[in-house]
Amino acid sequence: MSRFEIVKWSKHIGSLVVVAICSSLWGASDTDWELEPMKPDLRDKDSLQRGLGLYVNFCLGCHSLQYRRYERTAKDLGDIPKDLMLENVIFTGQPIGDYMKSSMSKEDAKNWFGVAPPDLTMVTRVRSPKWVYNFLKAFYMDDTRPFGVNNKVFPSVGMPHVLLPIQGIPEENCFGYEAVDLLELEAILREKKLEGILTRTDREAEVEPLDRVEGREPNCPELRTIPESGLYTVEQFDQAAYDLANFLHYMGDPSREIRMSMGGYVIGFLVILTIFAYFLKREYWKDVPKSPPRVRTEHTSEL
Repeated sequence: MSRFEIVKWSKHIGSLVVVAICSSLWGASDTDWELEPMKPDLRDKDSLQRGLGLYVNFCLGCHSLQYRRYERTAKDLGDIPKDLMLENVIFTGQPIGDYMKSSMSKEDAKNWFGVAPPDLTMVTRVRSPKWVYNFLKAFYMDDTRPFGVNNKVFPSVGMPHVLLPIQGIPEENCFGYEAVDLLELEAILREKKLEGILTRTDREAEVEPLDRVEGREPNCPELRTIPESGLYTVEQFDQAAYDLANFLHYMGDPSREIRMSMGGYVIGFLVILTIFAYFLKREYWKDVPKSPPRVRTEHTSEL
């Protein structure tokens, strides 16, 4: 390969890296909806086991975890017995050593949803556990969407709200309409009045300019769930969303907890090794004669 070809391919690879980084950054911020804090805990085995149960019952029908195996998951989540996994987790007849794949084919998924649902093994690494946690809690009823729901974190989401039976019916909690600049509002009303297209709502706005004007979006900064419309209370559903996000955080890097637990031992070993290396260096260098300091002599010319 010539030098010119190497430079050309290096530029292509660099461009791909830049595009990948920009794409990930763009995908990380789909909306300005304020995200609630969420701190995952991989040591909470009970939470991870509950998350596994929720994922299998509500998510695995569409979203695979094709890079993880049932057997490894059972071992990491507290050595779940094989018979319990086969009876309560694996409903497709797969062997326990198989990958966690959805039983839905890609062709059926495209026919039903328009696109095959993505694999979620790495979703918390592409996004973040906090993003997933808030996404699960941000669904609300929207009759304009194909599945009757929308999402504040991922607007125009193309999937149903599968956790609706346990959460209940979530709705937007609106407080009037978004504020607009009064000068802009007056200009809009004046233009409509000249064109003779004032609506009843616009005429009301002429009297009270801060009221609703046609085309303005309602101000809905909160979501609320209709009481007793789901199997869980608000607190129980928050815990379920946390467990599910926590489980997906584990799936993104199953060896994270092992690696972090080994980190302390590795650092301790390096500290001890450094101490021994220091004394070994002193032992070797004590017999090395030190060179006498150089004396600077000034050369004077005789007259």
